[in-house]
Amino acid sequence: MSTISASDGTSLHYRVIGEGPRTVVLVHGWMVSGAVWDSMVERLDLTGLRLVVPDARGTGQSGKPAGGHSLEGLAKDVLAVVDAVGAQRFSVVGHSMGGQLAQWIASHVPERVEALLLLNSVPASGLPLPPDAAGLFRTSAGDREKQKMILGLACKKLSPESLESLLKDSGVVSAASIEQAFDAWTQGGFADRLSKIVAPTLVVSTDDAFLPPAFLRQAVVEPIKRARMAHIPGPGHYPQVESPQETAAVLSAFLAGSAPA
Repeated sequence: MSTISASDGTSLHYRVIGEGPRTVVLVHGWMVSGAVWDSMVERLDLTGLRLVVPDARGTGQSGKPAGGHSLEGLAKDVLAVVDAVGAQRFSVVGHSMGGQLAQWIASHVPERVEALLLLNSVPASGLPLPPDAAGLFRTSAGDREKQKMILGLACKKLSPESLESLLKDSGVVSAASIEQAFDAWTQGGFADRLSKIVAPTLVVSTDDAFLPPAFLRQAVVEPIKRARMAHIPGPGHYPQVESPQETAAVLSAFLAGSAPA
């Protein structure tokens, strides 16, 4: 476990798992920390890989500042961690808002990104929610019942143990992160940059009510030149928690097929 300082002095906590020559960065989404990847990582073949798992500002063991939770700010935090571990080139796996951040990174430093896997990704154009859902999501900081309701809407195959670990993780996410990052991912705003992405890209869909496959194909796959799609039937919005074995298998196959020469 390591910590660095972001450009504004916020402490950014991250873990490095594995010692392989290929760096793969796992970027989590809204209302959780890097701990959301744990079940999947336990089932992943780490041969040749070095996983870098950051906690975004406001989440996990990172600092909890009053600001900096824009898409650009959060993406630059990820890049600061990548620089700290000395990775000039790297692959990015992003989930939900983390998929949006992965697209931001791959479209702003395309020469550094070897491969891109987007798991139930929010599009670069954002994902506006109906007013009742937006109100629930944006006011959920520190509110176990609201967060439980959100996870209930989002997930299809969550065990009681997994639900409890997600709620424990979500419970310590700062109000600034919940509110500002929510505003950031719902608004999006960089779809015009997606043509700059050159990395081979896999967009993974599930039986997620918020991000159905047809929507992901139109909003995420089609704007990215080298993007393809895969579907994991069964889980809802958190496949790395709900179906970790299947998600690890899809990730392993994609990494094997996109290995740099």
